[in-house]
Amino acid sequence: MVDILKRNKQKNVKYNNAKADRIFSLINGLILSIAVILVAYPLLFVLSASFSSTDAVMAGKVWVFPVEPTLTSYKAVFANKQVFTGYLNSTFYVLVGSFFSVALTLCAAYPLTRKELPGNRIFTSLFLFTMLFSGGLVPTYLVVQKLGLIDTRWALIIPNALGIWNLIVTRTYIKQNIPEELREVARIEGAGDIWFFLKVVIPLSSPIIAVMLLYYGVGIWNSYFDGLIYLNDQRLYPLQLILRNILILNQIDITMVKDVSVLARMQGLSEVLKYALIVVATAPFMAIYPFVQKYFVKGMMVGSLKG
Repeated sequence: MVDILKRNKQKNVKYNNAKADRIFSLINGLILSIAVILVAYPLLFVLSASFSSTDAVMAGKVWVFPVEPTLTSYKAVFANKQVFTGYLNSTFYVLVGSFFSVALTLCAAYPLTRKELPGNRIFTSLFLFTMLFSGGLVPTYLVVQKLGLIDTRWALIIPNALGIWNLIVTRTYIKQNIPEELREVARIEGAGDIWFFLKVVIPLSSPIIAVMLLYYGVGIWNSYFDGLIYLNDQRLYPLQLILRNILILNQIDITMVKDVSVLARMQGLSEVLKYALIVVATAPFMAIYPFVQKYFVKGMMVGSLKG
């Protein structure tokens, strides 16, 4: 009799646990669905508005799908020959700048994981200090000017080459995933720190390298302020700066247009142009992200456990 009661009690507990799990899964799925809608809808709206007619956008008819589909906004964007130049320049800045930044980050992060490095804590404190305090815009400009980087491609690569937060995450990843025993074995075999860094640390750090490439690449791609300050030659302008100039040139001065119909058409084109510029600027990385997403998740989860 006692055994029967125990078995019934266990069945009730399992049933209650299964019921609670189903309720939790249902609520969790509902919350995640709402989150996906909140994130995905603005992207879908921008994409649909960029392909819709100016009248439909101005009238607020666009919700999910394009209304009166047209390529007018994209024709207006790509009619500017500098857009292709901007794409080439930004591609150069992203490829060269990301490689340079990741190399610099790895070369700085690995020594900071070595406890026997003289002044390890001092160097770490100096790096962290720069996260809280900086010289400001004018001193930074003067430094860049004295280095002869004004109006050169390197002005968009060197000044912001090292991100301190990225350095901390990379250091943590290496510290957590490269066992000390592995280095001891390499030392017994006669391998030095440089060999160990090139042959062991870098190959085993591919997830965090992918994350850093994405971080630095997105930052460089979206940056326009450095180009605005350091560049005078329009042939060196990144895409974001060119798109900014296109948007400014298409802003309407109401006092200069007397015909109401012309004013409405110009305002509509300016409004649709904003959405087309967003798509043009974000499309490359939106296409690349799915291929590095698995490395991104793994690298960030492991690299942010603890310092």
